[in-house]
Amino acid sequence: MNSVISKKSNAYRIITVIAAITASVILPQIFHAIGIISGTGNTIGTALLPMHIPVILAGFIGGPAVGLIAGILSPLASFAISSMPAITLLPFMIIELGVYGLTAGLVSGVKFSSFTKLIAVQVAGRAARALAVLAAIYILGNTSFTIASIAEFITAGLFGIVLQWAFIPLAVDKIRGRSDV
Repeated sequence: MNSVISKKSNAYRIITVIAAITASVILPQIFHAIGIISGTGNTIGTALLPMHIPVILAGFIGGPAVGLIAGILSPLASFAISSMPAITLLPFMIIELGVYGLTAGLVSGVKFSSFTKLIAVQVAGRAARALAVLAAIYILGNTSFTIASIAEFITAGLFGIVLQWAFIPLAVDKIRGRSDV
């Protein structure tokens, strides 16, 4: 493991959080611009999940606290700057991305391949969002969402999940100086 990563100084953690938040704000804007140019609107961002990659990477390389902080602050910063994600989706994105970052940090030291760890992170994040939607429906009486909303956000992001499979394990292993994927 890279000595810079293994030390995980406070400066390193802060830089990792800032980098993740910055990327989580910029990537959706790039995808939004591509959507405008291509005529697909916001669907490209919904399909490719651009905020997820930096948050998951932050958890894997910075640990659970870094991942959680990046996961919570990224959608808040994006909303403050660009009004995206929509206010109705913001709490769900905060929960989902927070769980992604936290889980990535928690499993980062487990002796499984980066791909296997990523699958665990994706399941945890999507399950947390599904539970949050169910809580909004059944506990809070939110009528903006239905149980079908859970299936919709999962299927809408399938391309993003595959993109994460292709990119994140390679990036994590490259950052850590390993070649096992």
